[in-house]
Amino acid sequence: MVRFAVLSDLHANLVALEAVLCDIQAQGAPDIYWVLGDLVSHGAWPSETIARLRALPNASFIQGNADRYVSTGRRPHIPVRSCRDWARMPAMLAISDANFRWTVERLSYADFEFLRDLPTQLGADIPGYGRIVAVHAAPGDDEIELSPDMTEKRVRRYLDDLDARLLLFGHTHQPADWTVDCTRLVNVGSVGLPLDGDPRAAYARIDFKDGTCELALRRVPYDIEAVVDELERRQFPAWTQIASTMR
Repeated sequence: MVRFAVLSDLHANLVALEAVLCDIQAQGAPDIYWVLGDLVSHGAWPSETIARLRALPNASFIQGNADRYVSTGRRPHIPVRSCRDWARMPAMLAISDANFRWTVERLSYADFEFLRDLPTQLGADIPGYGRIVAVHAAPGDDEIELSPDMTEKRVRRYLDDLDARLLLFGHTHQPADWTVDCTRLVNVGSVGLPLDGDPRAAYARIDFKDGTCELALRRVPYDIEAVVDELERRQFPAWTQIASTMR
């Protein structure tokens, strides 16, 4: 048997990460950790989160779009669909820039190098089962939002060149599990900032045994108020918005 623990979208939430790691151990220590990006930004513990993740045994990592923004200085895409959106653009840029600057100020050069050099895809061949692949959002695109609501035709655009029986990803912060043609797509959700109406941290546990795949999308409660207090204490620029989302 090969056991995976798959985490994504931690967003520097060390309290949620520790709760998830405790749950993982309680379920049985995994052979392999895969962490699918967005390790930092929007949270109080960017450097501490990186250090905790790098201490995990047999762990591999992917660069998420937020990690890319932090390590390159690029901004996230802000859609403008109306004059009202355009009028809000200066304020949105100001808070976005402040959030990323705050994170950069708290990362070491070694943290920067780690984020900068992360790959964008992981893969493994599981004996008896087949190939599994992990990305942050979609193959070749770290910002697209794959979801069960998308048409199969649109999803196939990202699967055409992918030789995998199982595709793992995050990015939307909303767990999901569905199949298109012969590929099972699993969004493992977000450890640090869930966006599906359930405030508990999310991750996936996968056991491969005798050609089968037993996958569980797990939810773990954690001390949200402790995180909110730390965001305020450390004067994170958008702490009130993050607090509202977490709650």
